Amino acid sequence: MKIRVIDFETTGLPEDQVKGICEIGWTDLSDNWQITGHGSYLVNPGHPIPPVTRAVHHISDADVAGAVSPDVACAGLMNGMEPGDMFAAHNAKFERAFFGGGQHEWICTLQCAKHLFPDAPGHSNQVLRYWLNVDGDGLDPVAAMPPHRAGPDTLVTAFILRRLIFASSVAKLVELTSAPVVLQTITFGKHRGMRWADLPRDYLQWIAFKSELGVDEKHTARTILGAN
Repeated sequence: MKIRVIDFETTGLPEDQVKGICEIGWTDLSDNWQITGHGSYLVNPGHPIPPVTRAVHHISDADVAGAVSPDVACAGLMNGMEPGDMFAAHNAKFERAFFGGGQHEWICTLQCAKHLFPDAPGHSNQVLRYWLNVDGDGLDPVAAMPPHRAGPDTLVTAFILRRLIFASSVAKLVELTSAPVVLQTITFGKHRGMRWADLPRDYLQWIAFKSELGVDEKHTARTILGAN
């Protein structure tokens, strides 16, 4: 089995009217979860790159002028993928908004890390990199730079994925990818920094039944309310 870790740099978010891929990175894990392939390539999104997203990855219109189209680039991600192989990404729903991955299953390292490492100070791939000390597992710190570029980010995510596999199993990670998380610490609003379990009951009820917050937040509130 092979797991292909992917990352996209884009010109916008999935909900934006104008968005497209401007860089693709990939890192393969196989052979007892060793890195067996790695690369990245620029993609011409077919429209100008807005300053707000260029400020994140620093990819310019000139950089992508002669690059392949998104359709060709995404088709390239399927090369070498065999039945039973999987895709993985940190916040996989973002990549999946641009690339379906055919019939292959997905692992979201962000969602799985929230399940398996609830005490981490954050769950971005860079925070997890240092909290888990994956550099000590053999991650080349030079190859992992700069952040917010597709190739280096897939290397960091691949090493986080290895830790997740060793802490659980591939089958369990697939299950956790679509399972809502019971969150530990609230990260927004006037109660930021408090434990979810200590929130006022009326606030939990608002989150659970009236708010437009995410699935994890609603699930956490409902879980705590049910336990009280």
